[in-house]
Amino acid sequence: MPAVKPATATEMSGSVQAGLQPVSMRGPWGLIIAVLLLAVAVTSVVWLHRRQGPMVGGPFQLVNAATGREVSDRYFRGKWLLIFFGYTHCPDVCPTTLSSIAEAMSQLGTLAKGVQPLFISVDPERDTMPVLVDYTNAFDPRILGLSGSTDQIASAAKAYRIYYAKRVIGDDYFMDHTATIHVVRPDGSYSSSLLSTAGPLDIAKRLRTLLGGT
Repeated sequence: MPAVKPATATEMSGSVQAGLQPVSMRGPWGLIIAVLLLAVAVTSVVWLHRRQGPMVGGPFQLVNAATGREVSDRYFRGKWLLIFFGYTHCPDVCPTTLSSIAEAMSQLGTLAKGVQPLFISVDPERDTMPVLVDYTNAFDPRILGLSGSTDQIASAAKAYRIYYAKRVIGDDYFMDHTATIHVVRPDGSYSSSLLSTAGPLDIAKRLRTLLGGT
């Protein structure tokens, strides 16, 4: 039986290196893996974006206090919306905020034509349509009062992440509610929010920027 020649170190090294050569990624599998990695990356970005906070805004169906007719969010397409939830018996926050909005509208001049302020009542029990109209007109006739059934108001408030609750004190009550001014784009998508403490100058400045009048 002939003797077997042992492999040299060079031959063994070559064999090992040949066995460890990476698989080429230039074929169809490389393209598939690249697409999958891209999909995972995009999904992760979207997921992280959504985790930054709950989505604000959405469709609503309420009643125009001035006409008594139902209106939806689509009725106001084409204008920037300032949406504020409150009630006519509010002792301080609501009248202060509506006064600031009215003054901001005056400061905007002709640009105000592109803005529609909405005051949505969270107290339909006392805020009848005539009461709501008189209240908003006292600040600025351009501020539109909206109300509706308890379910309609609750649905709109939920869409805009507004908390409100009835607090009974003796024979009377007041409404505890979130005091935020929401800004909605002409296409109906949510833009941003302002604190109710924002003054007329701050509101007008923000709107002027959004309207392109800077």
